[in-house]
Amino acid sequence: MDATPTTPLPARRSKVMAWAGGVLYLCMVVLLVGGANQASGTIHAVGAVLAVSLLVGVLRRTPLPALAMALFGSTAVVVGTPSSPYESLAVSYQGRFLSYLAVDLFLGVIVATCTRRASIVAVAITFAVQLSVVGAFSHGDNLTVNVVIALLAMAASCAVGLLSRERREHAVALRSQEVAEAVTAERLRIARELHDMVAHSIGIIAIQAGAGSRVIQTQPAAAREALRAIEATSRETLSGLRRTLVALRQADRADQAARADQADQGAVASGQAPLAPSPGLADIDRLAAATAAAGVRVDVCRSGEQRPLPADIDLSAYRIVQESLTNVVRHAGTGRCRVAIDYGDEELSVEVVDDGRGATGTGSAHGFGLVGMRERVGLLHGHLSAGPRPEGGFRVTARLPLPEPVGVPVEVR
Repeated sequence: MDATPTTPLPARRSKVMAWAGGVLYLCMVVLLVGGANQASGTIHAVGAVLAVSLLVGVLRRTPLPALAMALFGSTAVVVGTPSSPYESLAVSYQGRFLSYLAVDLFLGVIVATCTRRASIVAVAITFAVQLSVVGAFSHGDNLTVNVVIALLAMAASCAVGLLSRERREHAVALRSQEVAEAVTAERLRIARELHDMVAHSIGIIAIQAGAGSRVIQTQPAAAREALRAIEATSRETLSGLRRTLVALRQADRADQAARADQADQGAVASGQAPLAPSPGLADIDRLAAATAAAGVRVDVCRSGEQRPLPADIDLSAYRIVQESLTNVVRHAGTGRCRVAIDYGDEELSVEVVDDGRGATGTGSAHGFGLVGMRERVGLLHGHLSAGPRPEGGFRVTARLPLPEPVGVPVEVR
């Protein structure tokens, strides 16, 4: 059985109400034109302006037909309304011309919302009809004044419509620019995360694989330890990659938590690495142990009051240390380095120092590690310094401002 697409009931109801308003407007115009002669032309014009509000629904759905109906109704009021015996013919027609104010209002809406071609057609038709009627029914010296007023009214409505169009287009352009900048920032964030996470792990795996291949025949126990380190590092990297991919696929945090739980359960059942929370400074010791397994001893020194940090600062500090240790393992050519973490009152200071080959330790000429660190620190409004030490080796120092602690009232019993 074929399903025939139907218009939703609210949409059909809105369409019926809109065109019912259009029919009612035409009925009101007939009443105004055929009304008693006692009312002045100005009263009839005001009635026509008020009656045009019945066309708002048609204007929203089909602007050009709404303008045509308003133009027809206003012209009918000007031409067909009988003159009052209490005012002259010239005064009567001058009052009736006020009915075109509603047409000018509709014209401004069309210029603001419709395409340029539709706007040009609407302006041309309105210009021709209004000037023809005003010119035909103006008398004596009033002709010039009425024509000028009609032109000024149309020009004002078009100017307001153009201004509204430009503001809307500017707002759309700003929103598009903001979306593009947000997408670019997110791509950079993902690139930094993947680089910092994968580069360190791959470096450790490469070193352990090389060491294991060299001693697999002569020192099987050492080769087994290297393979265990490779397995642990690869599982940790896999967990981080899966966490990143899952986070990218989630539409909201509730779905993310539900799917992460399902992924964890499936990973446990299949023996895969489960998803883990984002790393932070609490994981520095584990990172130092992995780096030591790659042949570089890491001395970790902490100072200040250790306390929970905001997630973005905690993750960025960890990634800076991780990337610095990766560079030491790959490029420094030394067997030892030092990591100093200072929990200050206003800022967190992280420093990684080695006594290796100095400037070649950054690897910045061929990678994005230093660039990523600068981007992370810049997003947190911190300061990063990286360069060779006068006494030899390389130093990376990052200072990240900390938010002011929020005082929590303590209940006194």
